[in-house]
Amino acid sequence: MFPIQRPRRLRSHPQLRRMVRETVLTTNDLIYPLFAVPGEGIAKEVKSMPGVYQLSVDKIVEEAKEVFDLGIPGIILFGIPEDKDTDATGAWHDCGIVQKAATAVKQAVPDLIVIADTCLCEYTVHGHCGYLEIGDLTGRVLNDPTLELLKKTAVSQAKAGADIIAPSGMMDGFVEAIRSALDAAGYEDTPILSYAAKYASAYYGPFRDAADSSPQFGDRRTYQMDPGNGREALKEIQLDIAEGADMLMVKPALAYMDIIWRVKEATNLPVAAYNVSGEYSMIKAAALNGWIDEERVVMETLTGFKRAGADLILTYHAKDAARWLGALGARG
Repeated sequence: MFPIQRPRRLRSHPQLRRMVRETVLTTNDLIYPLFAVPGEGIAKEVKSMPGVYQLSVDKIVEEAKEVFDLGIPGIILFGIPEDKDTDATGAWHDCGIVQKAATAVKQAVPDLIVIADTCLCEYTVHGHCGYLEIGDLTGRVLNDPTLELLKKTAVSQAKAGADIIAPSGMMDGFVEAIRSALDAAGYEDTPILSYAAKYASAYYGPFRDAADSSPQFGDRRTYQMDPGNGREALKEIQLDIAEGADMLMVKPALAYMDIIWRVKEATNLPVAAYNVSGEYSMIKAAALNGWIDEERVVMETLTGFKRAGADLILTYHAKDAARWLGALGARG
């Protein structure tokens, strides 16, 4: 009359639950995104992302030190240039904002891993991720000419001190092009974290405020993936692996945990998940209105990404999560 198997036996005490926990989130899993802008002493909060700031290089260095002290192993840098043009000059110029920030951070905190987002949308006048046909108002990026810009950008970022190159434009062949350029320039040991499965998502809205990267016309659906496609993600990762990717990313994360799982099952490479701006802002807005317990929701969400297969999690919650994890550790 009574059940022999009682799973609740292993849930009866907090320490027992810790002992049998299958997925454990740590600060080692976290990467913190930072937005670099020209100037000095600048810390401008992004209106749609409470707690996230556009920072001048001196402030980026301060943040980098705090991130390192919290035990977070790495940051990813995005840049907002002073001027934009059709050649995305600010992306690949040796004095570009990401290059300046990367050099400054590596000088100040040499053991912090610096990832450079290798994309062009923040640097072009039209807000698309590469060259367009003259007169184009749809946003259909010219793939192969754009690869040449990405090659220059990657080499410039590695030269500036970036430890990892992270191309995010979803151009066909971009991993192979960047790998060949890095190798030819003597950076054969610099790994590539490919945004291998990046979807054309509505969750990116607040990021475009932070990075000033909204397309001036058209959209990015001709190069970012359709949200309805899963098998295509596996095709994309297989291509990137063949081209020399060292790590793979799925972006966004929250609505694509099935994709994270499928990618992890299909490869032995490390898999990153990008907990994007819209996901962050939804939690922040609900927490600020008192509708949710922010700490519990954030930690549950990040643990869900790891349970789905993510080895690395890029998240704007990283500093808060590190503090909460530290407090949990202190309590034993």
